[in-house]
This record gives sequence, C-alpha cells and structure tokens, in this order.
Amino acid sequence: MRVPLGLLLVLLTARTVTAQVAFSSGLPAPSGKHSFAQIPESAWLDLRQTTNNRSIQSAPAWVESVKLDATGKTDATPAAAVFRIRVDRPVGNYHVLFVRLFFFDRGHSHPSLTAWDESGSQLIRSGPLGTGSEVDNSASVMVPMHSASTIDIESPGDGSEVRGAFLQWMTSSELVHAPDASAQESVPQPFAAATGLSTPAQDAEKFGTVTASLAAESVRIGGTSDQAALFNFELEAAPLLALVSFEIAGPRIDSPPEITVNGHGAGVASLILPGLADPGYRGEMRALTNEMRFQYTGWVRAQIVVPAGLLQTGANEIAIMNGRNASTSVIRATQIQLKYLWDKSDYILKPQP
Repeated sequence: MRVPLGLLLVLLTARTVTAQVAFSSGLPAPSGKHSFAQIPESAWLDLRQTTNNRSIQSAPAWVESVKLDATGKTDATPAAAVFRIRVDRPVGNYHVLFVRLFFFDRGHSHPSLTAWDESGSQLIRSGPLGTGSEVDNSASVMVPMHSASTIDIESPGDGSEVRGAFLQWMTSSELVHAPDASAQESVPQPFAAATGLSTPAQDAEKFGTVTASLAAESVRIGGTSDQAALFNFELEAAPLLALVSFEIAGPRIDSPPEITVNGHGAGVASLILPGLADPGYRGEMRALTNEMRFQYTGWVRAQIVVPAGLLQTGANEIAIMNGRNASTSVIRATQIQLKYLWDKSDYILKPQP
C-alpha cells in the first residue's frame, strides 16, 4: 500500500562506525564560495557500491561532498547505511531541492531522507520512501533548503539496494491550475511527461463522462494470465467509449501491459514516457541478443481506449497483465472513464458515400 510522506521532528541518534567516500573518483575539492551559473545544473549521483564501476564520477560545484557512513545496530534501530550529501545552495531563488532516489523497493526495508543544518540540528525527516512493490523503483521528495546544508539518505542494511540519486534545484513562480486539480497534481517534476494520477474518492460525472476508481492501492502484475490484475464492476448502461488509466512502476518500455475486457483482447496500453534523459531508464542486455532493452525504474502513466462493444450492461471484468518478456511490475490508481451522450454532445452524421 502507498505510504504517505510525513515529517517527523524526532531527532534520531546513531553511532557512526565506519565511513568511506562513495564516489570512486572523488569530487573536486571546494575552493571558497562557488560561482554558480544563472541556472544551476542538475546532479546525478551514482551511489552503487561496485568495485568495477568504470564511470567517471562528477557533480556540479554545488555538491560539495558525498560520503557513505554506516550506523551500528542498537536495541531500537537496525544497522543502516547513510549516504551523506553536503550541498551549497546557489545564489538566487532556489530554496527547494528536488531529490529523487532510485532503489529496489523492498517490502520490509524502506529508505528515508533527513535534512540537517550547519549546527547538526535535524530540520525535516521523510517517512519511509517507496511502497514495498518489490521492483526497481524511485521516489521523490521536495526538501526545503532555507538553512539546510546536508542531506542524509538512510537505507537499512548495507545500502546496496540504493542505485543513485537525482538532485535538481527548484525555483518558484505563480502557478495557474484548474480548481479541481490539487496543487500536488499540478507541480511538474523534472523530465515528467504527465502529472501523477489522482484516485477519485467516489464516482464523478462531468459533461456526460463518468470517472470511477477501479483500485487505488498497488497491485502486482506479471506476464501470464494467472498473474493479471482483475477488476470487476457493474454498469447501468454500456458507454459509447471507455478509457482505462493507471500508473505502472518498473515497466519494460517496449513491452507495455496488455488489457483484456470480458475475455476479449483490447490491445496494449500506451505508456506516457518521460524524456530519455531521465535517469529512471535502465538498460538490460541478455545473452544471444545484440539489442539493449530498457526498463523504466519509476512510475509512469499508462492508458488504453476500450471500444464500446467490449463493455456491457451489468457485470464486467477488466484484466491487466504485463507484456511479453517483461518482468513483474506494479500498477496503482487504476480507474476508468465512461463516455455517454449528453445534451451538448458534439457529433456529426456522415452520409454513405
């Protein structure tokens, strides 16, 4: 289930036992106050703990250091790895840092984020990040940085399930949005092609279109019919058209989910993908193949138009399963829109040629 992000003002104490630099090639040593460009660069921090990592580690000047600390186990807390990121806030209207963490979303061990000021006082602490989906995933946090200088990413165990972190300074401006869209839905994230889906608490009708939630919670899907997610619902009348939408974590982008409606194949869902520069894309090479396949390690929106002829008055069933050769994924915020005639419907009648 989705775990809400909360701010805890409880200071946690941990005993530091070891420390090492997470970057194999190190970072440039800071020399006084940095001179920043008008728009500060974003940062991709590779936090994988591998000895054969051949990539040259680098970061913008505002990232002063990245270290890996380990905390010892106590009666109250288990052992954990802490990636400590020290930053220098750029000059200008940059008071919020967008942090997106990439990790394997283990069900029983969630990473968390803490921000500290120069005096060592804890300013904010996130709740557990991730949903326990048991797939490679990512989670984002907006961190107020008015007085914060250090961000700790804490992961239970040795931290090996953490893959990397994307950091981007956010600026503020007046945001115009429809009153029926919440502020959270309207805030665009870096690289995102669409805002997150919200789940309607109850069925809603607008302009002859009914929007209904099929399932708000996360559901695992596989690539076979017995691993499909099943959604059963009843209709008072068959619609003219239907649109099924959901968010999916960890999809293989060349093998999107397949949809079945009342036992009939409706086709494959369309993925609304972010820009290819998004660090969420991860390549995969398999034996006896010469083409790299890509998985998106985060949440993206998927949707499919369902022909009216596949739905019926009374009981209906929609099945969603992963595409061929795709590994297990997780879907959430699954919903359906049903279009009916209304008094201002726009349509034309075309005579036979």
